[in-house]
Amino acid sequence: MRIIREQSAGLVIDIQERLFPLIHNHDEMARNAGILISGLQSLNLPILLTQQYTKGLGTTIPPIRQFFGEQEHIEKVAFSCCDEPAFQDQLKALNRKFFIISGIETHVCVLQTAIDLLESGLVPVVIEDCVSSRRENDKKYAIMRMRKEGAIISTYESILFELLRYSGTDDFKAISRLVK
Repeated sequence: MRIIREQSAGLVIDIQERLFPLIHNHDEMARNAGILISGLQSLNLPILLTQQYTKGLGTTIPPIRQFFGEQEHIEKVAFSCCDEPAFQDQLKALNRKFFIISGIETHVCVLQTAIDLLESGLVPVVIEDCVSSRRENDKKYAIMRMRKEGAIISTYESILFELLRYSGTDDFKAISRLVK
């Protein structure tokens, strides 16, 4: 199944201050997520941003938050983004088929959101090098389960070039600079 740019949106799940330092390979994951977000923005894709129980887990880390300017996050207490009415409202307003997902933790909020998106007839595209958990093994098994359930698993470079489809354009040049 080809992921189509005009039918896609990004979703950044809970990359928050208090949990982030405990995440396996957190610096690399944040760097990769930043490249992904920057690439999606350069392709003019809408991106949703969530925060899980901000009072307890803090805000989105500054290296990620910087990409969103004045855009408000979607506050949630449910693990699955899909269990939050505010998220559902934005999901419906976007009217997209593919949701390109980065965030933490892979085996909790990312997994449950991906499964619920599938149940809703949407296609989660989980970016393996832009998600993580506290323990590497939890991420590994969550990725395996999401793949089995029908989610698409990709990497930030692969998805950005798939969304482009063609070389030789200004968008191609912008993405090429990001992934070098």
